[in-house]
Amino acid sequence: MPEVKTAEQQFDPQEILNVNVGVLGHVDSGKTSLVKALSTLLSTAALDKSKESRERGMTLDLGFSCFFLDLPEHLQKHFPDKKKLQITLVDCPGHASLIRTIIGGAQIIDMVLLIVDAVKGWQAQTTECLVLAQLTSPHLLVALNKADMFEPNEREKQLEAAKSKVRKRLKGTRFADAPMIGVAACVGGEKAAANAEETKTSAVHETYQMDLLVDLLKAKLPPPRRSVTNEAKEQPFYFSVDHCFPIRGRGTVLTGTVLSGFAAVNDGIEFPSLGMDRKIKSIQMFKRQVQHIQQGDRAGICVSNLDAKLLERGIVAAPGAVPLWKGAIALVRKVPYYTSGKLMCNSKFHVSVGHTTVMATLTFWGARELAHQAAEAKNDASSNKLMSSWLGGDADLAGLPKIPFDFQQDFVFQDSLLETLDIAPGDPQETLLHWALLDFQTPVYCPAHSLVIGSRLDVAVDSDGGTASSCRLAFSGRLIERVEPSTAMTQIRLYTEKQKVGVVSKLGDPHKRFDDQKVVCYEIFGADLFKKETNMKLFIGMKMETEQGDIGEIKSSYGTSGKFRLYFPGGTEVQEGEPLYLRFKRFMHDPTKSMQQSTALPPSRPGARLEVENPKKEANKKKPREKGVNLIGELASIKGDVLANGKYSMAIVSGFFAPEINIKEKVGTKVFIPSTQEEGSIVGGFGKAGKCKVAFELGISAKEGDKAELKL
Repeated sequence: MPEVKTAEQQFDPQEILNVNVGVLGHVDSGKTSLVKALSTLLSTAALDKSKESRERGMTLDLGFSCFFLDLPEHLQKHFPDKKKLQITLVDCPGHASLIRTIIGGAQIIDMVLLIVDAVKGWQAQTTECLVLAQLTSPHLLVALNKADMFEPNEREKQLEAAKSKVRKRLKGTRFADAPMIGVAACVGGEKAAANAEETKTSAVHETYQMDLLVDLLKAKLPPPRRSVTNEAKEQPFYFSVDHCFPIRGRGTVLTGTVLSGFAAVNDGIEFPSLGMDRKIKSIQMFKRQVQHIQQGDRAGICVSNLDAKLLERGIVAAPGAVPLWKGAIALVRKVPYYTSGKLMCNSKFHVSVGHTTVMATLTFWGARELAHQAAEAKNDASSNKLMSSWLGGDADLAGLPKIPFDFQQDFVFQDSLLETLDIAPGDPQETLLHWALLDFQTPVYCPAHSLVIGSRLDVAVDSDGGTASSCRLAFSGRLIERVEPSTAMTQIRLYTEKQKVGVVSKLGDPHKRFDDQKVVCYEIFGADLFKKETNMKLFIGMKMETEQGDIGEIKSSYGTSGKFRLYFPGGTEVQEGEPLYLRFKRFMHDPTKSMQQSTALPPSRPGARLEVENPKKEANKKKPREKGVNLIGELASIKGDVLANGKYSMAIVSGFFAPEINIKEKVGTKVFIPSTQEEGSIVGGFGKAGKCKVAFELGISAKEGDKAELKL
């Protein structure tokens, strides 16, 4: 058995490295008996001693105890100033009704010791314990307890079978290769040991392979991440309180774990939830007086003038270091083991932050937008972080990245948390992230980036804790930004996607596109989208798409029956009778209910107009040309306003008409520029020499002297 120090042997606190090991498992798996078998020194807040606990033979509250080992060789290089290793065992209750306490305990640990009943195997709360371990710890060790229940000659074989079943449960998690060992904390009846009072004269119970469990724990313990003293002093002090009790004549003692920062005797501390400040009178670490504590230390803080009944659990911090959260925007992900239905928007969940569990109403959005950020959203140093352990409380280990929320970004509306998206194959569905608004029923005090765990603790469970597949933990999250919940949703740009469908009723003139020689149309006419009484001004300039993805713009109405004219700058191969799609967004909190689009027109891809045999045109050719009218003219000058595309809007054309022609009668006649494939309309005369003004709605890029064609 490795060297174990007794309570009377005192070490210099500065030479001791404290590591918190959370002992998790289903009710009656023998956790408390195992902790007692390992521990030689119990703190004031150690193993649950309530009358009800002793009678029922189960832990009802967090229990703390510790034992000492020589510092393992693999930890010495990380902590050269440390000589001893203090392993603090955090015994979490296993009963389903005490899940709040379990969640609180899971967030102050460096490593998980998962206890599984070797005979019963995987049970309901074992799954919940596994989820908590994945959210809060990088390493896990499995102890298959009650191995003494197997017959000695069959024990090894049955233990291997039990290990195989547990290994299947761990498959796909970061603990797939977690070390396992079969043990017995109390051969012949662990409940008797759990109910016995811990005294110096208490009987020593027979155990099985507990020494090998300690060896394995010592060998596999990862180097905890700890801030050195100078670094800790620069961080805000944050202390997770798990017990509070008075000592007559001395004051009130708060026992807990330092999650960050540094505190010393005579420092001022704040009780955020109570709205009061106090000064530290003294500090103890497992009955040893110390002058200061820092991240990772398990300690008792003594203060004066504090009613212990006011604070059962909670936080103590440096004054002003911990903000109050009425509402929050959080980055969340569903727990895959949760199978109790959809997580609907505006549903209420039990939300745990540290030792605080309150009700909150949640609204989800952003799955589609965050999916595009999934690759970049992974933790930058995730591989390095998993090489070491650190106290829970933030959301790094839960796989929740630090992404700032952008109030200017558009998000499609969701009515629930989505499990899958219609995205390309190969996109990792396990990284499906969501934004969520948390409206806390009771405001909470906690740092930004704290880990949030959402649960449905009102779900009914069986008397033995439920079935092996049940899990009430619904989602994990990271607090990103404090908000006022009553107004936050009106500031978030949520929209619904709308679509109207029309049909191609007529094609414009065909053109051969210069860059690929394809025959396309730049102008088409649509129908079956608007009624004749529709105000078309609302839709002019909106983009429409063909089924092939070509994008055009509504330029005007066409006739009086609701038809419309579309212009495609890149051309389109769409055919008559094919659908046309008008897609737009309507923002939920926009009082005008306006239609908004983010679609952009493609760049122009010009082409040459093709002559197509048309009986009507042929008939028109046989008609005598109007006297004084010529079909070919010339651009005399380029004029007008400069449009957004940099082109001029007007041209003066000569050569079409004789001076005696009344050009006002020709207004609206189309003019085509062969060199640039641009088309305009006559809007009036210019001077007295038969010149005319031609307006180009999309602008004209031709040069003076270029030919122009009159389309009678």
